Amino acid sequence: MNATQRLTGLATLGALCLILGNGLSAIAQAPAAGAGQDTGAAKYTMAEYNAYQACAGEKVPATLIKCLDDFVSKYPNSTLLNYVYPLYYQAYSAQKNYLKMIESADKLAALAEKIDALTRFNAYYTHATAYYAMVSDAKEGPNASKDAALAKAAQAAAASALKTLEEVKKPDGVTDEAWGKQKTVSQLTLNGIAAQAAMNAKDCSGAVGYYKAALALNPDDLTFNYRLGQAYLCMNPPQQMDAFWYMARAVTAKGATQAQAAKVKDYLRKLIANYQGGTVCDSLTDAELNELLQLAGSSAERPASYSIPSAADLSAAQKDMTILTVIADLKAGGDKAKLTWLAACGLPFPDVPGKIIAVVPGDPLVLKIAFVTNDAEFDAATTPNMDVKIVGQPEAARVEKDTAVHFTATLVSYDPEPAFFLHWDQGKVKEEDIPKEKGTPKKPPVRKPAPRKPAAKPS
Repeated sequence: MNATQRLTGLATLGALCLILGNGLSAIAQAPAAGAGQDTGAAKYTMAEYNAYQACAGEKVPATLIKCLDDFVSKYPNSTLLNYVYPLYYQAYSAQKNYLKMIESADKLAALAEKIDALTRFNAYYTHATAYYAMVSDAKEGPNASKDAALAKAAQAAAASALKTLEEVKKPDGVTDEAWGKQKTVSQLTLNGIAAQAAMNAKDCSGAVGYYKAALALNPDDLTFNYRLGQAYLCMNPPQQMDAFWYMARAVTAKGATQAQAAKVKDYLRKLIANYQGGTVCDSLTDAELNELLQLAGSSAERPASYSIPSAADLSAAQKDMTILTVIADLKAGGDKAKLTWLAACGLPFPDVPGKIIAVVPGDPLVLKIAFVTNDAEFDAATTPNMDVKIVGQPEAARVEKDTAVHFTATLVSYDPEPAFFLHWDQGKVKEEDIPKEKGTPKKPPVRKPAPRKPAAKPS
């Protein structure tokens, strides 16, 4: 997805000129200065004027360039150079010679105080758009986009164009509304190119500034939001929360097609999953993503309070985790419960103690169990607060109601209300807790749950 896909490369060259005219026709109407004029040094001689006009009439790019070379060789300090250099970069544009376009535009800009604000703007704008066209070119782009010096020069040219644009006066006969719209188009174009150039130059923080400037003009732009997210990711250190926020803004952009939104959403989900270590249950990752999309869809700026736990946060939460601490945290609710559940969901827990309340035959076998940690709790328990799916252990069907068991299983979900309830999968009952024969139940001693051993969640 291109950061400035709305641009059309060289078709945007000199956007303001669509309103103002390119100025080249003006010289054709100007009176030729006579060599003997006594009004000070002549602006140009008739010979210069005729030589320029001869070049301006050329239609073949190669022939035009040769004509201009001859003119500059003969008149290196001509006051007509401000009209010559635009002819150069128009000819080089036709040849897709982007470096020469940039060189010609820079020579025009170097005339500085000798040219007006509009001409300087067009010089900087040409450099920037020529760079964009070059890095977008199928042949030139792969190498050009890796050239940090070219990128920095283009970034500087775009910045100069943005600054110079404020000096350009609204022309007569143009409404304020039309002028404002044209300036906005140019600002969006230039900020987009500056940001892309900054990214190519590994100036990620600079790219953030330009993308944010573009979004200040058009907050709902799919591409700029997406690219701003990428700029935050490439910062050192990466700013993931801001990156996720603007990626989500791209997904929810009004102008995004269904296919575009789906593609960015899928990418964003992968980013979040990787940020959290790839261990969070899929359902929880989906819930985090949906919450983010809902929030970002209603606010252009990320609230300072918004964050999601990182892999390091989840690892720290798992460090001393036991089923006892998990149950306590989940029952307490709030942010602690949210963090604990993100860390615990999908984890296997060993030797979880409980009292069998019911045995539900089937494939898989399901045990309804009350979590207990001592004999007093065992005797008092009458209703289950867990169900455990037993997999690959048919002999577990011999366990009897009202007996104690210890099982190892993976915690997959929980119900906070109306009654707290844990759901387990991939369960195995401790062998010594299974009767040798049906109808000979025993009541093994209830042991406190064993601590978890640090281990990665199963994939």
